[in-house]
Amino acid sequence: MEQHLSPRSRDYLLTLSCPDRRGIVHATAGFLSENGCNIVESAQFTDPRSGTFFMRVAFEPEDARVWPELGARFTPVAEQFRMAWGLYDPRLKPRLLLMVSRFGHCLNDILFRCSTGTLPVEIPAIVSNHRDFEGLAAHYGIPFHHLPVTPGTKLRQEARLLEIVQAERVDLVVLARYMQVLSDDLCRALDGRAINIHHSFLPSFKGAKPYHQAYERGVKLIGATAHYVTRDLDEGPIIEQDVARAEHSLGPDDMVAVGRDIESVVLARALRLHIERRVMLSGQRTVIFR
Repeated sequence: MEQHLSPRSRDYLLTLSCPDRRGIVHATAGFLSENGCNIVESAQFTDPRSGTFFMRVAFEPEDARVWPELGARFTPVAEQFRMAWGLYDPRLKPRLLLMVSRFGHCLNDILFRCSTGTLPVEIPAIVSNHRDFEGLAAHYGIPFHHLPVTPGTKLRQEARLLEIVQAERVDLVVLARYMQVLSDDLCRALDGRAINIHHSFLPSFKGAKPYHQAYERGVKLIGATAHYVTRDLDEGPIIEQDVARAEHSLGPDDMVAVGRDIESVVLARALRLHIERRVMLSGQRTVIFR
């Protein structure tokens, strides 16, 4: 299902996590009220295994001039409850760096959503180890960085990538079907700031032509998974998943087409959840406030 901006997506946001105890909600709501802020949306969850409390609050200040001081004013409350927290102005669009190899369906989908305003982000750069989509980047007026990679140049290529991330003030790196394994060092440098998309089948098919392998085994469900990038290949905390039926009448190329559609949709949903600060990490799991 297509997701569009809601009026609430433009509110200021407070997210927090801390050890669960009595009084967190009262203190947070009281602070916002005392500072002239009206709560318009609130979600909370306590993980029973870790005893960690998570909360996301959208609010409207009665006087926008209070915003620059709000963080300093909230610090004593955060320290009292040992919170990890953040305050966010959604009017500041996140800056995404897109990485792609030779399958452009996810890249094209993100660029279109951005250009039509359905995905409120800025895209300052596209990075690829091939030149296939240099023309597409030019069409959208986005700088294209061709960074070819071989086993002998991998470390230099990744160092250059991090230079671009820093120079362009990138908030999130999106592996939009980038078919290279990131090094452990790069995964650490981008911890919590990189999202990947990959197919997900039962049984699992790895390597070349996974959809053709799935066809040969008579797979009935085609799926896709969007997750944060970690050193464990394709095993990072999951943000979004979905599936589509694969009827017996579908040939291998038909399955590829269905797979590409669902990969594009799942990645777009995951990006929206991330940029709206609806995803919070709980170990290797995610808490999603929809």
